[in-house]
Amino acid sequence: MDAQSNAGIQTLVYDARGLIPVIIQQFDSKEVLMLAWMNAESLALTLRDGETWFWSRSREELWHKGATSGNTQRVVSVSVDCDSDCLLIEVDSAGSACHTGERSCFYRMVTSEKGK
Repeated sequence: MDAQSNAGIQTLVYDARGLIPVIIQQFDSKEVLMLAWMNAESLALTLRDGETWFWSRSREELWHKGATSGNTQRVVSVSVDCDSDCLLIEVDSAGSACHTGERSCFYRMVTSEKGK
């Protein structure tokens, strides 16, 4: 693997709150399941456990995806964008990604007022 394809976690750019946005994508269908936030600790737990961990901005705490619902996300790959300020994690999702029970958090379409 060359240096460009092997970015280290030490090069990641976190925001002022110590967070980095993470896009979660189903590995085989490429369906975007959710957008979440990680801090250094949740990323370390994700890499260690092979399942996704996030930082809840509303509850201000770590959360393991699927810990209560059973809808865990097994990590297949972790990629960083060209600016090192966003992650893409491909997963094998055991069920719904959204807290509403939907498969993806992106189930609502935006329409213009003209479209009514």
